[in-house]
Amino acid sequence: MKETRNIFGWLAMQQEQSILADAQKHIAEVKTTVECFAEAIRAFIAGDLQTQTAAIEKVKESEHRADIQKVMIIDHLTKGILHPPDREDLFAFVKAIDSIANRTKTAAKLLAFIEQPPPHAVLKNISAATEQVVNAMGVLTQTIDAAIRNDLDLALEQCKEIVRIEHTADDQKSMLLEAIFHAELSPQNLLLCYHLADRLEDVTDKIRDSVSFIKMIVIRSK
Repeated sequence: MKETRNIFGWLAMQQEQSILADAQKHIAEVKTTVECFAEAIRAFIAGDLQTQTAAIEKVKESEHRADIQKVMIIDHLTKGILHPPDREDLFAFVKAIDSIANRTKTAAKLLAFIEQPPPHAVLKNISAATEQVVNAMGVLTQTIDAAIRNDLDLALEQCKEIVRIEHTADDQKSMLLEAIFHAELSPQNLLLCYHLADRLEDVTDKIRDSVSFIKMIVIRSK
């Protein structure tokens, strides 16, 4: 009977449990980064500048903490005794997760520069696009938890859900851009809203990339 390979290979290695702990902390912090951004968007739509500004600062702080976690994991990888394929897999995974936080911080910076609230149609679609990001990140977290538990069938089902959300996010971007192009916006706000739409889609794309990596590992582990 074929021995089942652990989902990440390194999970069963007692001396590498610190890597798993750091990876889980990294993922949790990236999720916090996304949630803080959603808070900033809600405040932006409500016209609450003080809460928006505070939430954007929380995004930056959370992204910084996620970056520290990434550095810790990479440090463990360079000093550990993992087999090269496992080390490369985990390194790629960590980079994919970290890129979610990086793109979210970029979106938050763009939001901070929008001085005049756009029309309702634009705000409505920004809210919907942000909701897709939050949903995708939530499912990603569940997918990773299932993979770590070696619940491979559930992990694969959740990978499919992430892909579905990413396709919905693509459609949502089109609706957001249509609202932006039909709105009366200053040149500055037009440019900022356009790039914000681009970054929101970019975040869901990075979440999809992370899921694609998990799916590859799950299939290889079966």
